[in-house]
Amino acid sequence: MNKSLLLKDILHELESLHQVAVEAAMQAYNTATHDENIAENKYDTLGLEAAYLAQGQSQRVAECASDMAKYKKLSAITFTSETAIGIGAVVDLVDESGRTQSLFIGPAAGGLKLTSQQVELTIVTPSAPLGAALVGHYVDDEIKVLVGGGEKHYEVVAVC
Repeated sequence: MNKSLLLKDILHELESLHQVAVEAAMQAYNTATHDENIAENKYDTLGLEAAYLAQGQSQRVAECASDMAKYKKLSAITFTSETAIGIGAVVDLVDESGRTQSLFIGPAAGGLKLTSQQVELTIVTPSAPLGAALVGHYVDDEIKVLVGGGEKHYEVVAVC
């Protein structure tokens, strides 16, 4: 897998999310500051609720910008079967039912799903249980993750 292209695809997805967040923040701000939303009595809370929403949306914009900055600093690192899994690795796992999934160990934006070079990937971070379990392991290692009170077992079948 071409990691430079993968990083570009991730940045493109993050930029799209950022744009959506900016638009949502602007809409929430406009709602919060609109003349029709001025409280007429102590029970009229539409303007206050819109202000809270605008604040949350602006925090989301900042989070998206932070995620993009982290990916812009990330280098395209090649991993081999002898390289320990870390940030920047694409990892293929097989679970106990034989289902395969591809993950990208990223510095941020955990949970983001995208398709790059005809491969469906999910970004996981080292702060997530699965990401933490993967970091430091190698191809052919078995890992286990506690999920919902039970253990889930995976085998690392490829790293690049």
